Amino acid sequence: MSENKYPEIQAGEVLLKVEELSQHFGPLKAVDKVSFEVKKGEVFGLVGESGCGKTTTGRTIIRLYNPTGGNVYFKGQRIGAGTLGYKEAMSNAKKTADEKIAELEADSAANPQNQAENSIAIQNISDELKKEIAELKMEMAKAKRENKKVDRDLVTQIQMIFQDPVASLNPRMTVREIISEGMVVKGIKDKEYIDEQVYDVLDKVGLVREHAGRYPHEFSGGQKQRIGIARSVVMRPEMIIADEPVSALDVSVQAQVINLLNDLREELGLTILFIAHDLSVVKYFSDRIGVMYFGKMVELADADELFRHPMHPYTRSLLSAIPLPDPNYEKTRRRITYEPLRDHDYSVEQPSFREVLPGHFVLCSDSEEEKYRRESSEG
Repeated sequence: MSENKYPEIQAGEVLLKVEELSQHFGPLKAVDKVSFEVKKGEVFGLVGESGCGKTTTGRTIIRLYNPTGGNVYFKGQRIGAGTLGYKEAMSNAKKTADEKIAELEADSAANPQNQAENSIAIQNISDELKKEIAELKMEMAKAKRENKKVDRDLVTQIQMIFQDPVASLNPRMTVREIISEGMVVKGIKDKEYIDEQVYDVLDKVGLVREHAGRYPHEFSGGQKQRIGIARSVVMRPEMIIADEPVSALDVSVQAQVINLLNDLREELGLTILFIAHDLSVVKYFSDRIGVMYFGKMVELADADELFRHPMHPYTRSLLSAIPLPDPNYEKTRRRITYEPLRDHDYSVEQPSFREVLPGHFVLCSDSEEEKYRRESSEG
């Protein structure tokens, strides 16, 4: 039903666009003006240490949280909009206008002959400010309305696999009820059709139809995560947000789940936002990788490019922590530490997220950008 309402996105085109996304909980800036795009058919890896805002970003995209600021576009439609940007724009406009008016008033006091001309200029500034504020308030009201009236059919085309396979499954529901819950919520009542879809998706994730009548406590951790994956896939989504889907599993089971996601990606044409803190897993599975630190995106590039030429000191720190099965290398491996106050001087220049090389984005100042470009050319 929803497929007819929105343009079909072809492979390689932008499916999800996150623009200046912010998510604040009181004074805590869990996500602070994060921007990235995910193209149809690709796996986009989002990495960073615990508490950096990865999971909050995923939950905000899928509308488990309403965004504080910025926009989220899916299939070209805005599915999430925050008001922080409009409030900041209004505050900056008022500040700029007040500064200009103060200068003109000071000039009038020093040069009385300019008073008439300055009065006209002050009135023009005030009128322009009122007009700008009115436009921003209209845009903010529009964002609030769209947040309330977002197309739920469109949002359900994004599904999420949660980190903890135990906590994410209702212990009082059978596997059949867990997997089919989304279809029931959408109004599907045909029991035979529901059972057919449940059995089909159980087969896809490596389980059998007999498992449909069991409860979550009867399964291992890896099997529970497969049930979680089945619950997401049965809705035939365009995109899946996988929130650290293997971090709670044994290493051998991790490989099985990653391979399962890879198979489903190819079979169903899925686009995946893969959230994790294990860089070696992300490199194996992802086409492009974004690195987050304290709520901000600090680097974004193709997976191979990021591993070959990491630019931001935090990315280098993460890569230096990856152990390799080579005793000779491990004896000489030097761990790089990241200390923002030591590694950056932003007292004069403020950083921004910019494209340093084609497809390679870094949060840096002007002088740091020159340094990264120089190091890249020398390397």
